[in-house]
Amino acid sequence: MLYLKERKKSDNMVKNHLKTITAPKTWPVKRKGTKFLLRPNCGPHRMKDAVSLNFLLINMLEITKTKKESKYLLHKKQVEINGKRRKDIAFPVGIFDVLHIRDIDKSFRIKIDSRGKLGADEIDKKEAGLKPYKIAGKSLSGKKIQLNFLDGSNMLVDKDNYKVGDSLVIAFKDSSIKEHIALKKGNLIFLTAGRHRGSTGKIEDIIGKKIIYRINKEIHETSKDYAFAIGKDKPVIKID
Repeated sequence: MLYLKERKKSDNMVKNHLKTITAPKTWPVKRKGTKFLLRPNCGPHRMKDAVSLNFLLINMLEITKTKKESKYLLHKKQVEINGKRRKDIAFPVGIFDVLHIRDIDKSFRIKIDSRGKLGADEIDKKEAGLKPYKIAGKSLSGKKIQLNFLDGSNMLVDKDNYKVGDSLVIAFKDSSIKEHIALKKGNLIFLTAGRHRGSTGKIEDIIGKKIIYRINKEIHETSKDYAFAIGKDKPVIKID
């Protein structure tokens, strides 16, 4: 019986944690040190594109020092992700998500840098209530159009004015659309993967599934999958 209990505990460790040495390369973690890391739950982001809320609080922001402290902070109803209070320390937090901590009144947006590492930048109150969402698909829902976003969320709209690949800037407070950024020539994109990940470029042309873009005076090419429409004349959110 004792063996079975120990086996169950071990199984839970394997299920809920992963060895630091096997953690995604996008995670900003020292390979030597802590043996296990809390695995983010399945959710709106792929594991390589997200970290657990616990990892964000301890390793990236250094707001808490232990899992116990992270749980206590969430229990006090102090933590919100994209405008919604979260209780689970394993909740996945990924690119462009916004973390807000009430008792210190600070907000942070998740980003990916040129080294391919996830990070968190502090942002002001005005920007903290907004997030850009990339349209990954569309479907008909009754008389309305359902927009399916890259992070797994969706919304209903009355008119089919948007294309797959476009981005919508949405306010957390009332789910209203503040801006529509088309994936088209002349607009700005943020590269989420590839050679120039973490950089912002201007679209020069779109050929099939490929995007030709410019960074400074250099011309490059990438897949539409790696391009996130982020602005017209300037990015709608803090990038650097």
